[in-house]
Amino acid sequence: MIKILVSDALSEEGLKVFRESKELEVDIKTNLTPDGLKEIIKDYEGLVVRSATKVTKELILAAKKLKVIGRAGVGLDNVDLEAATQQGIIVMNTPAGNTISTAEHTFSMILALSRNIPQANQSTKKGEWKRSKFMGVEVYGKVLGVVGFGRIGSEVAKRALSFGMKIMAYDPFLSAEVAESLGVESAELKKVLQEANYITVHTPLTDETRHMISDKEFALMKKGVRIINCARGGIIDELALVRAIKDGKVAGAAMDVFENEPLAAESELLKLDNVIITPHLGASTEEAQVNVAIEVAQIVRDALLGRGIRNAANYPCLEAEVCKILNPYINLGEKLGMFAAQLVEGRFQELVINYSGEITKYDLSSVTMALAKGVLAPILKETVNFINAVALLKDRGIKLRESKSAQEGEFVNLIQLEIKTDKEAKSVCGTLSSNKQPRIVKIDDYYLELYPVGEMVFIRNWDKPGLIGNLGSSLGSSGINIAAMTFGRDKPGGKAISILNVDSQVSPQIQDKIRELENILTVKVIRT
Repeated sequence: MIKILVSDALSEEGLKVFRESKELEVDIKTNLTPDGLKEIIKDYEGLVVRSATKVTKELILAAKKLKVIGRAGVGLDNVDLEAATQQGIIVMNTPAGNTISTAEHTFSMILALSRNIPQANQSTKKGEWKRSKFMGVEVYGKVLGVVGFGRIGSEVAKRALSFGMKIMAYDPFLSAEVAESLGVESAELKKVLQEANYITVHTPLTDETRHMISDKEFALMKKGVRIINCARGGIIDELALVRAIKDGKVAGAAMDVFENEPLAAESELLKLDNVIITPHLGASTEEAQVNVAIEVAQIVRDALLGRGIRNAANYPCLEAEVCKILNPYINLGEKLGMFAAQLVEGRFQELVINYSGEITKYDLSSVTMALAKGVLAPILKETVNFINAVALLKDRGIKLRESKSAQEGEFVNLIQLEIKTDKEAKSVCGTLSSNKQPRIVKIDDYYLELYPVGEMVFIRNWDKPGLIGNLGSSLGSSGINIAAMTFGRDKPGGKAISILNVDSQVSPQIQDKIRELENILTVKVIRT
């Protein structure tokens, strides 16, 4: 039974996902102290958190069985990602679950900021009737600058377009062609800052984005600009924002996230009448809470049960539909790596991976990780995994090169792995069968069709009559059943390879017995 600990509150809909899997056992233990969590974490393979639990390096080192950390939400500020990666623990979040919720909150803030709604509400409830004091502005025809045009930024833009706003977006990965198709102008950050009437930020918080809006950026903006941040605290320099508001450059701001939360009572932002403050409510809708709970439960469940990895911060992020396409190739890559690694002799120096065909239109980094894991697994065993495999290659001075060709060759899709050692170089090619099962179709210059699973006997031999019968008799007399056989040769009567899938382990003694057969050159057992 696989044990999962849920250490923060999670909706019942998410817990139901775990409880419906008979292979999983879920424990809900919230409000644990750091020491209390550290004491019990050793028993769990999965951990699900929201923002309250702090997954520190110390906790991760104590989690001897932990394989997956699932964060029900977008940010991973409370998870030591580096420490998790070093321990080979997959860290996943739920970036899509609160997209609509956060986009709607952002646009609500834009409207509230434009019409002074919170301030007018508070004044009116005091018995005042000061209409002139709360004169607002229309959003129609105004320029909205969207900094970061991902899922949430693009959803905000859709809503702004419906209100007749003009959208300028800054995002280093947004092409002019895509922006134009969405009715959005793609521009450099400087131009967005100079021309926008409203600026909303929707980037992650990184070293590059921390304080990306500060004194210098405020100086570029139009007088009367309005600032919105429902993304991450720290993207906007709060002290610089206060200065810009007091100087009259910024007409108002709407903030849902802050550099330090909860916001300190002495914060200058709380003292400014033209600043709207909400306590990190972007994802706080009933629908969003249910969505993220279900999503985090599904991705943690699938990862622990070997059904694929999605939304991982330290693993290539795969959307659900792309995951369905690439999962068979990830499996193929791992099998291909394990097979090839056991085939060669000598110290590894370089891996060369060539992808060809239709799959090259996808991000294949996950397949490369699987290949690397497969190559190292026969030697490093459980110490290597999908997460640390490429880093382990680098640590060991093994070069990794990869290339892609969209042109189809002999197969619609093909993965070629060449391993170079100080003694030799071997090439193994694989593809998928019609039922999405891994197949090795070429080894060096020999064409064949091999299902790389379980115990295999790899034989180099002369292509002579009677060989198949002799092999069958020899293994049969030793109680070894042959499940499948495949052959490849360079020419009739020349050198050939024979590979047998067998149902039980072939001992060194049985291998010696095969080597004594006529026309046998070498014998090796390969296990995947």
